Amino acid sequence: MAEGQIRQSLSGFYDVFSDGELYRTRARGNFRKKRITPLVGDRVRFESSSPKEGYILEILPRDNALTRPPVANIDQGVVVTAVASPEFSTNLLDRQLIALEVSHIKPVIYFTKTDLITDDRYQQFVTLAAAYRQVGYPVCLSREPFAQDGLDQLRTLLADQETVIMGQTGAGKSTLLNHLVPDLDLATGEISTALNRGRHTTRKVSLMPIAGGLVADTPGFSSYDTLTIDYRELGQYFPEFRALASQCRFRGCVHVNEPGCAVKTALAAGDVLQSRYDNYLQLLTLLQNQKPVYNKKK
Repeated sequence: MAEGQIRQSLSGFYDVFSDGELYRTRARGNFRKKRITPLVGDRVRFESSSPKEGYILEILPRDNALTRPPVANIDQGVVVTAVASPEFSTNLLDRQLIALEVSHIKPVIYFTKTDLITDDRYQQFVTLAAAYRQVGYPVCLSREPFAQDGLDQLRTLLADQETVIMGQTGAGKSTLLNHLVPDLDLATGEISTALNRGRHTTRKVSLMPIAGGLVADTPGFSSYDTLTIDYRELGQYFPEFRALASQCRFRGCVHVNEPGCAVKTALAAGDVLQSRYDNYLQLLTLLQNQKPVYNKKK
């Protein structure tokens, strides 16, 4: 029996990487009985008589798992964010960051399409990027889109990590990957539409070795799924709120109307981004009005 990691899944076959070799395997029938689906990124125990024939016997405990793309044990998510076309929205950016935080995945922000904005508007993004770095998020922003320094910064972040690339359609995810690995040549544009809409399409998911790390090749992380967290937990997924919460007068402070709230004090002092706080309030209201979801299918 050997241990390895699933690097690709395709039509019921799983390619497991172990000791520098790839082994094509299938999952044992009892996985189906237990309704367990192996995911790309899973660490597994398997046996094989040859590189073309093997069986997965056990899936080792996961650190996390996503449904779109269906991958496990992801370390970080690069949120590819266009500064224009589609129009930039802090709300969308913050929702993507929270979706990653909830899954215990480290966010990285990569701004694209900086050639489409004026110098004045670019300066606003420089200020915004500094504020997000203050929160603790690595941010890649350069005046020229896909400039070498930004790509080098990202390559350093990708090394020894498993990464998903996410962002709305048209943000430039495929273009970014093509810049990182020029011979990758992903079809830019509507890369995932045909794949996701086809009813009987074979869905291939794989982890590609890029810049000394592994990158999930499915530009399809959805941050628009309904968040299924209690509204009282939302503040934990804003790192700057989480850091201040211990200074609030009341334990369990949700940073809205309570007296002695450290988050609101920091907001008034300009130490918390107004847009982050506004987006927090909007999400908080959404979560408060959400009906509880029972027995939600994974």
